[in-house]
Amino acid sequence: MSALSFTTELGRRRLKARRPGVGATRPGFAWAVPATVFFLLFAILPLVLVAVLSFTSWDGITSPHFNGLANWTKLFDDPVMTQSIWLTLVLTVLGVVTQTPISILLGVWAAGHQRNRAVLSAIFFVPLLLSATAVSVLWRALLDPNFGLPGQLPWLFGNGNLLGSQAGSIAVLTFVGMWQFTPLHALLYQGGARAVPQVLYQAAAIDGAGTVRQFFHITLPQLRNTMITSVILMVVGGLTTFDTVLILTQGGPGTDTTVSAYYMYEQGFKNFDFGAGSAIALVLVVVATLISLAVVRISGYDKMRSTAEGI
Repeated sequence: MSALSFTTELGRRRLKARRPGVGATRPGFAWAVPATVFFLLFAILPLVLVAVLSFTSWDGITSPHFNGLANWTKLFDDPVMTQSIWLTLVLTVLGVVTQTPISILLGVWAAGHQRNRAVLSAIFFVPLLLSATAVSVLWRALLDPNFGLPGQLPWLFGNGNLLGSQAGSIAVLTFVGMWQFTPLHALLYQGGARAVPQVLYQAAAIDGAGTVRQFFHITLPQLRNTMITSVILMVVGGLTTFDTVLILTQGGPGTDTTVSAYYMYEQGFKNFDFGAGSAIALVLVVVATLISLAVVRISGYDKMRSTAEGI
């Protein structure tokens, strides 16, 4: 073998050794066993049990009795269930529409180097530390028509009973959700904004692009994957909203804010009809899964990932 061939072969082997994952032994299946068992026990098995219970009549005390499709027939003929699905979708859409732009702006701002940024960010993230129950109790006290802010500011809140109408109740639920969960999504966007290469902004500045133009042409496109993750979390959170409705409105006035998760609670733990409650839970799982898959599909994230893996 000539010296040139030897040098070329040695360089090729060194390059192959430096490439991550090439020639390396992949982890065995045993590494995935703990996570797989955990997922099967706490995700798949409960879901299968709920699916089985949806075909039974069970009051939670006596033994379940198989009743076929009775729960499902009753479910789709129930006007309250139909209304609850629409209310759930409305609250989910309102949550995404209100939280996304505010979260992006706050996250991008928090990723900067402004004066007192760290202190203000820490204060703003305080609602994220509170439980949904504590937040709901807090805002119920603040919005009390007799002793809260509406009673002290009638010029702003009118008669003060914001939770006395469907429109007011939906507005309050949307605002409370935005107040509590916007910091979480802002934190996601903050991490995504900090990962954007600074060389892109430097090149844009040389070309004469201002702050606004850099935001729309550099920051937002770079935050695409973060936005997909954030929207999926918002959708799942919106479809499973329960504790806020339970404490603030209890599904009222009447059934005007009876979302699907709260209706599931009513059927199971108030009416002691766990079969119907299981059917509602299964519907929520299917709807949440389909919407999440639709978000990923529409955004093109799956195609972009396949392209990146093929490079």
